[in-house]
Amino acid sequence: MSSSPAPSLIWAESPLQLLSAVEACHLDLPPTPVDLRLRAGMAPLEATAAEVERLGAPPGLRLPGDPAGTARPPRGGCWIVGDVFSGAVQRGLVLPGDHRLVVVDDGLATLHLLELLTSARPRPLTRARARPGPTRRALGLAAWMRLRAAAKSGRLTVLTALPVSADLAGALGELSVTLRTHDFPWLRSRPPAAPPEQRLVVLGSSLVRNDLVRREPYVRWVRSLAEREPLSYRPHRRESPDVLAELSADPRISVAEPGVPVELSLRGLTAEHRVISLPSTALTSLRLILRAARTRIEGVPIPADWWTSAADRELRDHLSLFVGGVELIT
Repeated sequence: MSSSPAPSLIWAESPLQLLSAVEACHLDLPPTPVDLRLRAGMAPLEATAAEVERLGAPPGLRLPGDPAGTARPPRGGCWIVGDVFSGAVQRGLVLPGDHRLVVVDDGLATLHLLELLTSARPRPLTRARARPGPTRRALGLAAWMRLRAAAKSGRLTVLTALPVSADLAGALGELSVTLRTHDFPWLRSRPPAAPPEQRLVVLGSSLVRNDLVRREPYVRWVRSLAEREPLSYRPHRRESPDVLAELSADPRISVAEPGVPVELSLRGLTAEHRVISLPSTALTSLRLILRAARTRIEGVPIPADWWTSAADRELRDHLSLFVGGVELIT
């Protein structure tokens, strides 16, 4: 009697990771059945899982997910993860095993990971701008080695909707990494969500809370947009509470309740709508999802005097990849 195949397992720590993992299931990257484990204590993540279930998950993906405190790969199966800089994920990576790995999008950090992975010398997998101690660096280095070993043995796949340069794609190919791209085919196949009443939608940003952009000019910019027409403001899940409080006090600005990511909540926008955002990977995903709807999606560059001293030149240049080429509207 043949034994049943080991189940695949998704470990998701953010709504975008979960959506990207669902797309991986839709494309049949992990063998079915696929179980979902969610980082505990994250209401937006649980709300996203519930919405995926409501919309009809890909066959073989078993929902709802269970909140779990520990990230552990399945024995002999396939592990689907997003944030490879997470300590929880890295502790799982260094466990013994020959499971397959599928790495899916987790925002800007995905490209940072690919650059580190293709380095000619060992590089600890640590976040950009992080200053890790010796123990954390050692764990990050061990994770780098395990990913490289998985690539060499043909067990590493990267699925992304982000733009990957030809040079970077070539370097990944030399490592035997399987690189797959997607344009959210599962999400685009779902019924559209009801669009907001306002034609103008502004995507919130975590740059203020992360001390990369000054608060005053950011709030002033959003208010200047509302002077032209009422707008719907979609908060970032890690947005500064005082920014949201100030914007909510403006009657021309409708601040949406935090919940599912904009890829889900805004998929019903039309050609009459316009989306404006500072640099964000959401610009890339929404352009793919709303391509057929012909929604105007505009990224605006950040003026030099908005940046704080914590934002180095490398970060500013990297964020410019996700603008799209229109000037700041004031």
